[in-house]
Amino acid sequence: MSKPTIVAVDDDPDVSRAVVRDLRSRYGADYRVIAASSAAQALSLLAELTLRDRSVALVASDQRMPEMTGIEMLAEVRRQSPGTKLLLLTAYADTDVAIRAINDIGLDYYMFKPWDPPEERLYPVVDDLLGDWVSENPHETAQVRVVGHRWSDRAYEVKMFLARNHVPYRWLDVERDEEALRLIELAQGGREDLPLVLVPDGETLAAPSVFEVANALGLSTHAQQPLYDLCIVGAGPAGLAAAVYGASEGLSTVVVERDAPGGQAGQSASIENYLGFPKGLSGADLAHRAVAQAARFGAETVLARDVAGLEERGPVRVVVLEDGGEIEARAVLIATGVSYRRLEAPGVEELGLRGVYYGASAGEAPQCEGEDVYIVGAANSAGQAALNFARYAKRVVMLVRSARLGDTMSEYLVERIAADPTITVRLHSEVVAASGEGHLESLTIADRESGAREEVSSSWLFVFIGASPRTDWLDDRVVRDGKGFLVTGQDLMSSPQAGRWPLARAPYTLETSVPGLFAAGDVRLDSMKRVASAVGEGAMSVYLVHRYLATL
Repeated sequence: MSKPTIVAVDDDPDVSRAVVRDLRSRYGADYRVIAASSAAQALSLLAELTLRDRSVALVASDQRMPEMTGIEMLAEVRRQSPGTKLLLLTAYADTDVAIRAINDIGLDYYMFKPWDPPEERLYPVVDDLLGDWVSENPHETAQVRVVGHRWSDRAYEVKMFLARNHVPYRWLDVERDEEALRLIELAQGGREDLPLVLVPDGETLAAPSVFEVANALGLSTHAQQPLYDLCIVGAGPAGLAAAVYGASEGLSTVVVERDAPGGQAGQSASIENYLGFPKGLSGADLAHRAVAQAARFGAETVLARDVAGLEERGPVRVVVLEDGGEIEARAVLIATGVSYRRLEAPGVEELGLRGVYYGASAGEAPQCEGEDVYIVGAANSAGQAALNFARYAKRVVMLVRSARLGDTMSEYLVERIAADPTITVRLHSEVVAASGEGHLESLTIADRESGAREEVSSSWLFVFIGASPRTDWLDDRVVRDGKGFLVTGQDLMSSPQAGRWPLARAPYTLETSVPGLFAAGDVRLDSMKRVASAVGEGAMSVYLVHRYLATL
């Protein structure tokens, strides 16, 4: 497999030599670095590389060039190669132009010249951009191979687990890839063994569970200590923030996650209103950074393990795992977040994960290239997904029950959706039926005002409706509201179940009805349901855990 390419564009020969020198010094072992002396030459190179099926990971361009500015050139790069990362090298005087380009062309980053020393000013930026590109293009560096059928529930679960845990893999479809059939024959398997997961230096896995995949990859699936100061259930933004602050402040900390770090936010294609990231960042990138940060401070992460219950043994809280395992801790934080509600329409449940999906990760968009994608929902997560799918799909149709998209979605997303010719918004609309032989083939859409129905062909339906808290594993000792959200702090004293708090002291702000059991993020009653607020609650929970531990 040939190396991915980095293209550096600058009409000043001295600057061009300097940027190519610095890029080759750092990235030459893994990337081919090419110089272009003009925008026209850069676009010609891009066309040539595209025809040769050579990947372009990054284009770094000067802004002030004759005939065509850097932003004009990068806009054309974005059109021809949507996945390529775009870096603008510019002067301070062009700051306003660069900021506008973030919205106008999806510019990934801009930085000022000169960039000396590169170790401090250039490499950290390029490291992040290339890291994101590798995450979004796992086939480029993949050693793990997954062989399966496009419409397989188990294959979808395995691919999602790998993608969300940042494990590069190469997907081989039995209906499209001859190599897939060859590998099945070599493994002496049949259709009942799919998906096959081929791990370098490991045994071939036939129709494995995600737990088996995690073990084969050497991911952590077991706690290492008999007793922790803090056990965090759920590795979404709240749980990861608590892990970072807990471990950094000296608490022995373990995080238990049934799927992958990031939670519902981890599937977001772009979080654009998170402080400090003007271009925005993907949920997967945020989760990846947070996991590395927590691990740096010594927090453990236990993956692919679901929780089944909670027990109290004197001052110790015991998180009981689904397979019978246990994790003991002096304090527990529930940060399990929420799941998208199921779509209730005839035919939907029978299709399983064969065309009907709840949420969507950024990496799923390329598989819908050239096809019609339907999205149900009108919150920010639905809008971000629509913009991501629009980069690849022939058409994206958003089905919105209300009369106005802006009622539930941030204005910046509404404006971008309205400006995207690939996206159609159908108001007063809902899915009332789905059908297909073996996978989704058609949807029936109803107009809520007129009652008129229309049947449309599609193999892709992504659902973003409402939220259900993941608290069904808790018993009645833990007070919840009628929808399952955890009641905490002073709300315990005024809830319909007031009087359930067992101690003379008042409960701490994020403490549940069980002393030493805390809740943070979307799973908690009346939380803001925003990434930043979840991170804030996760950080605050550690302060409260310290106060609780001091009482033991």
